[in-house]
Order: sequence, then C-alpha cells, then structure tokens
Amino acid sequence: MLDGAARIGPLVQEAARQGMPAIAVTDHGNTFGAFEFYKAAKDAGIKPIVGIEAYVTPGTHRSDKARVRWGGPDQSDDDVSGSGAYTHMTLLSQSTEGMHNLFRLSSRSSLEGYYFKPRMDRELLQTYSKGLIATTGCPSGEVQTRLRLGQYDAARAAAAEFQDLFGKENYFAEIMDHGLSIERRVMSDLLRISKDLSIPLLATNDLHYTHQHDSTSHAALLCVQSGSTLDDPKRFKFDGDGYYVKTPAEMRQIFRDHPEACDNTLLVAERCEVEFNTSANFMPRYPVPDGETEQSWFVKEVEKGLQYRYPGGIPAEVRAQAEYETDVIVQMGFPGYFLVVADFINWAKNNGIRVGPGRGSGAGSMAAYAMRITDLDPLQHGLIFERFLNPDRVSMPDFDVDFDDRRRGEVIQYVTEKYGDDRVA
Repeated sequence: MLDGAARIGPLVQEAARQGMPAIAVTDHGNTFGAFEFYKAAKDAGIKPIVGIEAYVTPGTHRSDKARVRWGGPDQSDDDVSGSGAYTHMTLLSQSTEGMHNLFRLSSRSSLEGYYFKPRMDRELLQTYSKGLIATTGCPSGEVQTRLRLGQYDAARAAAAEFQDLFGKENYFAEIMDHGLSIERRVMSDLLRISKDLSIPLLATNDLHYTHQHDSTSHAALLCVQSGSTLDDPKRFKFDGDGYYVKTPAEMRQIFRDHPEACDNTLLVAERCEVEFNTSANFMPRYPVPDGETEQSWFVKEVEKGLQYRYPGGIPAEVRAQAEYETDVIVQMGFPGYFLVVADFINWAKNNGIRVGPGRGSGAGSMAAYAMRITDLDPLQHGLIFERFLNPDRVSMPDFDVDFDDRRRGEVIQYVTEKYGDDRVA
C-alpha cells in the first residue's frame, strides 16, 4: 500500500502493447489483487503470473517477535532489511495448486507471523512449497543481505537451503540492475553463488509504476506513505526513474552480459499456468427441512412472507412481481443466497438488533421485502428489480445491510458458528 503505483488495467495494456506473452504481479506481503489481475490479463491476451514479494523471518520462527542481528557488534540493524525483522523473497505460482499454496502462505503469514509485516518462515515455506517458483529476491532478500554484510558462506548456505526447499529446478538467482550501488556491490558474489550451486539466473525489473513518466506521481505517493512532501530533501524516495515496464529490448541491453537470465524469464513464463474456477459456487448451504431443496423452500418462504406483508390479501400486481422475481432467482441459482441473508437478518431482528430498512439496489426486490430482508415495498416506491438482478447480465446478488454497530459483532458470530468460518469473510 502507498508503494505500487502501477494500476492493473494500464499495466497489462502496456505489456500487451509491447507484445509481451506474460507479466507477473508480486505485491509486497499480500495477494489481494490476484483475481482482478488475472481477469484483466486474460482479457488483454496476456498470461497472468500470480506471485508475491514475501516477507520472510531471518531464520527465526514466524511467531517470534524479535529482531535478529546478522552483523558483528558494530553492525547497525539498519544494514539488515526491516531492522532484522524480515527479508524479502519472490514467489511465483507455477500451477493452480501452487497459487492456492501461495494464498495459504499469505493468509497464515498475516494470521501467525505478523511483526512489522506479515512474515513467513522456513517451516511454512516447506509446508506449502509445492507448485511454486522462488528466487533469491531483491537486494532486501536474505542472500543479498548477507552478501552485503560480507557473509559469503552464510549467503551461500541460505541459497542452498532454499534450493533444497523448493527443488533445484524451482529456485533462481534473481538479478536486477537499476544503476544502484546496493545491487552492483553484490553482483559478483551473487553470480559466484549461482555458479557454485548451479542456480540459474533470472533477470527481473523492480516495477512500481507503468510508464517512466509516472515516476513523479510515484514520488508523491511515497510522500503520502512517509508523511513528507516533495520539497523535503530527506524524504523517502527511490533513486532513479527506472521502475517502469521496460521493453524486452531494454532488458536485453541491460543484461547483455547474461543473456541466459533473460531467456530464463521466458522459461519461467512458459512454466507458469494458473486458473481460477469462476463457475464454482462457494456460498454456504442453507439447512432446509427434510424433503425440501433450497429452491422449494425459497418459494415457500416467499409465499409465507407475502401472506405476512399483505394480511388483507395479496394484490394482483404484487403476486405477479413476486412470481416473476422467483422465476429469475431460481433460474440464476440464487435461492440459497436469499435464504442465508434472510436467516441472519431475521435472527438479528428477533434478537433485538436493529437492522436498516434497505439500502442499494436490493431494496427493489419484492422477494426480499416478503422475506423481511428489506422493509420497503418496492412497488409502492417505484423501485426496479432489474437493478439488483438481471438475467441478461449474470452477477452475484449483493444486499447492502446495515446493523447497529454496537451489536454487529453478534451477527458475524452467528453466521460464523452456523455456516462455518471457512464460509465467512
């Protein structure tokens, strides 16, 4: 956050414009943008490589809340990434199984390893290494950090350990060149480790914005992060303006002494193939009575609700609207969603938790009104059901619900206990 200024749309469009076959996104410590990136890349005809720039504990367990000094007694903590609390590692999904493992790594690093950043450790990496490609990382990676501290043997040992962990064919020595001394002063030793351990080179470019002219906007974004201004000479900033989508020709020129590193970038791109299952239904199942299905019970609940809303008789136009909506909801496969939402809203109402009368497009549904999801008669107010659900544009329904914030936690606890924490976000 407040670091990457490359928006997904323009990023994949620029990659497509340059004729690139693939592009990777490796956000720091999270995979929040993976699905949006996947969809945009597929639409642009670009292969999406889902990755992460992971934070890894420096040899300690992820639950340990301590900084580690790697240098001698005169060595400043500042010479170690994150003051010794973590290093960086690039991880790429080689397969869909690997992408799922990447998501597990990301989640567990936040839940179990948070100290300054969401951190993984070797135990976690070992557990979820299948289907992943890893690299020595950027200058803040463990291997380069140790090289910078003059600890060649320790850097070599770390690289050997990660090579064994991920598999010889899945671990690469990542090289960058943005004209920075922090990169160049370890390059010869990094190449030496690559040769000693037969770790193939991988050329990468640290990308924080899409076009070179975006560097000024990125500098302003970093000012927001650090609470400073562009006029502040001591502000946190990047050296140079080379953190954009470089062309293949530019990359070949930069790494002209190591053409195999660029070849391996293409090799990795060819190996990475991930898919999201966009047709699966991960909604919780509503526990209907014996002999009923979600569809049959939904129809009965709507009918019961209409009798409740119109005790003096159901007007013909209300009946017609309810039948139309019921057909659409059943046709689109959403009866279970209505039952679940009605369940927790009515549980809240029955337990004295105040619930808003209806907000957003969901208030246009007669079925929702009948099931007490909303408290507004859509026909009386001229509201349109098709703004909420439209059979010609299939998308998940989405009720906006307002609970009294003093007791909202009770509703969250109710759905978690009833439907399972693996079905609640």
